Parts: sequence; structure tokens; C-alpha cells
Amino acid sequence: MTEKTITLYRPTGPEEMQLLKDAGFKRWPPRLPEQPIFYPVTNEEYAKEIAIKWNIKDSGVGYVTRFKVRAEFMQKYKIEQVGADHHKEWWVPAEELEELNDNIVGEIEVIGEYGSS
Repeated sequence: MTEKTITLYRPTGPEEMQLLKDAGFKRWPPRLPEQPIFYPVTNEEYAKEIAIKWNIKDSGVGYVTRFKVRAEFMQKYKIEQVGADHHKEWWVPAEELEELNDNIVGEIEVIGEYGSS
């Protein structure tokens, strides 16, 4: 029997991408003190929008990642709508990120790269 998972997406810049590579695409790096929430998004369209509008502006390149998390774990978080209909995120407190990492199934995939030459 296959366990149920939820697919999450996350836009990221080059610094976080390097930390993700260093972790073998298995775990997200700890949040910085000024980052109290880890917020993966519910869809690729929104992740791409953030990567293009924010990551490229801030660092010249933006990436979109996709990963699966055990559905049972994600049930405790509600989806937050933060703008348009497709602007939906899960808000995971930074202190719960390691537990989220422990519930990732498979590897974190890079499915888009934007702004690089």
C-alpha cells in the first residue's frame, strides 16, 4: 500500500538552492531568525510567479522546486490564501521545519530555473 502524500512547491533563490544541494535534495535548511515561517505553496504557477517577481529581482535567478510530504503530517496545517485564487500557501512554523523534513517522501526536485543566462 502506497502512503498518501501531498505535493508542495517552493520558490527559492541561489543561496537556499546551494544549501538544498548540500543536503542532497533531502531537507530544507533551517530558517533564519527573521524567518519565523516556512511557506511552501500549493501550486507550480504561484511558485513560478514568486521566483520570477522576487528571486530574480533579489539575486538574478529563481528556482521552483517540487516535493512530496506525507499527507497525514500536513493535515495539521491549514492552507492560507494570501492574494489571488492561486496564491495559496501552507504556513509551517520554523520550529517545525525539521519535522516537516522528516516527512518528505523522496527527493526535492528542481522543476524550473528562471532568469539565469
